[in-house]
Amino acid sequence: MSARRKVTVVGAGNVGATCAQVLATRDYADIVLVDIKEGLPQGKALDINQMGAVLGYEPSCTGSNTYEETAGSDVVVITAGLPRSPGMSRDDLVQTNEKIVGSVTEQVVAQSPDAILIIVSNPLDAMCHVAKSVSGRPKERVFGMAGILDTARFSTFISWETSASVKDVQAMVLGGHGDQMVPVVSATTVGGIALRKLVADEKIQAMVERTAKGGGELVNLMGTSAWYAPGAAAAQMVDSIMLDEKRVLPCTAYLEGEYGIDGLYMGVPCKLGPGGIEEIVELDLSDDEREALDKSAEAVREVVGVLSS
Repeated sequence: MSARRKVTVVGAGNVGATCAQVLATRDYADIVLVDIKEGLPQGKALDINQMGAVLGYEPSCTGSNTYEETAGSDVVVITAGLPRSPGMSRDDLVQTNEKIVGSVTEQVVAQSPDAILIIVSNPLDAMCHVAKSVSGRPKERVFGMAGILDTARFSTFISWETSASVKDVQAMVLGGHGDQMVPVVSATTVGGIALRKLVADEKIQAMVERTAKGGGELVNLMGTSAWYAPGAAAAQMVDSIMLDEKRVLPCTAYLEGEYGIDGLYMGVPCKLGPGGIEEIVELDLSDDEREALDKSAEAVREVVGVLSS
């Protein structure tokens, strides 16, 4: 028996497999990769284990088509669901993925009643509502990965525009995942200097636009959704929880009055630790940013309204 703790990733597609791969290289937990497709999670797990011989981590990845192997997981990352194809709206995805995410959540919680659930399946904000409702878990233990990915895209564009290391870019993207996201330009710095002092407003606006359409840009280029950055972003959340890092990261959290929004999953800065979301950080937003966040909340409510329950 392994004495290491356990992380389960459901969905051995590109995002799930990348998340499992990044977590395996971190070398602190056993990873279980679950998928309904026979042979797929077993094959990817075997490949990740064999990569350990090259990169020097201890192989500990198991592939499975059932949920018994996942029993006693500390954290479960749910990436299962159909990806968005070109020309398909996020709303089209809602009803299909609601069934998939609901069923996965039920099976996961039956095996690991104490696990923290991180939702990656799209449409993200709506799927968090599904997982929370099906699992009956408290809100601080069911949340979604979107803001880290959007922030990573924004930070990348800022790094290119300013010719500065991406390590010195501090950015934060709030709101719904998709066209309604709200990059908080007022809280964005490069090496501690406000972004507005370094880059002209129209250039910032162009980067904001590109970030908002970031997922679509990749779908148009590849014919499918991104996976390297989303997989790594989900793994970063797992790290902060499992290693008690207390990172403040933008996560899709259930709000009950914070930022003036009630009863809705939205992207906000959260302190992540072993308890899941240990604190929701309320930034001082400019009037424009607050207005954009309210608009984002309306858009998310519409998508959530498509849910059957």
